[in-house]
Amino acid sequence: MSAQIGATGAAVASVVHARFEKRTGLFAALVVAVIALGGCTAQTVPLAGADPADPGAKVAGVGYRSTVAPYTSLRPTTPSGWKEQNRRVTPSPKSGHEH
Repeated sequence: MSAQIGATGAAVASVVHARFEKRTGLFAALVVAVIALGGCTAQTVPLAGADPADPGAKVAGVGYRSTVAPYTSLRPTTPSGWKEQNRRVTPSPKSGHEH
């Protein structure tokens, strides 16, 4: 008798498991379809300002200001050697001090 109860329980479990797998697969396919088609829906949020696709929309004027326009070269001649540059920046010896 216990063998028959075990076999019946196994058969019922098999049917329930098969239906559960079938429903789970169907649910997963439905979720994938909803996500895939979600990008095809129209936008329902109203725009905050003028429609950017409207060619007649009022916009601010366009201006251009160069970032390097006031540039003047700081090297009008070729650079001198490092010894000459050092001589120009070295402080001159103070006269009148005797040791």
